Formats: sequence, structure tokens, C-alpha cells
Amino acid sequence: MTALVTLSVIAITLLIAGLAFFLFVLGSQLGRVATLLEECAELVWKIKADTEAIEPGLEHINQTGGVVAGALPLLYGFAEGIVTGATYEPEPEHERPPALPAMGSRRSRLHDGVGYHPE
Repeated sequence: MTALVTLSVIAITLLIAGLAFFLFVLGSQLGRVATLLEECAELVWKIKADTEAIEPGLEHINQTGGVVAGALPLLYGFAEGIVTGATYEPEPEHERPPALPAMGSRRSRLHDGVGYHPE
């Protein structure tokens, strides 16, 4: 019977030690989370202070955004029409003739100056 009591005491001691370790780890993690949440709260308050400057014009901003959003389908249609007409289509591959001068063959006027006519 003493062996059963001894094993029970050892089991209960191990259980309490395990729970104490678990609570220690949990407490340290919760402490880190609390620190991060405190930093986040400070950032949120800074953001709130920054947004107070735009609060009076917010209704105008939303109205302008609504107008722009309403015009988007029309603008999209115009853009589609422009892109359709401006799509690049490469020329079909074929052999080009040699380049010729724009004014045809040149003749020299020096011959005329000396009275020579090669015809």
C-alpha cells in the first residue's frame, strides 16, 4: 500500500510541476503579446490623430470617388475603342525590292555646260 501512495504522490507532484511550467510559459507569451498590443494601440491612436485632419473633407472625397466610379464604364468603353483602332499589325513577310532614289535616275548638267549631248 505504501508503494501505491508513493506513486500517487509522485504522479501528483509531476502533474503540478507540469502545470506550473505550462503556466510559466503561457504567462511569458501573454506578456509579449501584451507588449505588442500596447505598441499597436499607440500606433492606432497616432493614425486616429492623423485622420482627424481629413475628416471634414471626407464627404467631398466620397462624393468625388462616386463620380469617378460612375464614369469608369464610359471611360473603359472609350479606351476599348481607341485600342481597337490602334492595334499594331506587322506587315506580311515578303521580299523587298532594292531601294531606288526618290527622283529617279540623275543626269549630269556638266555635259550641257560644255555643249555635249550623249544621245
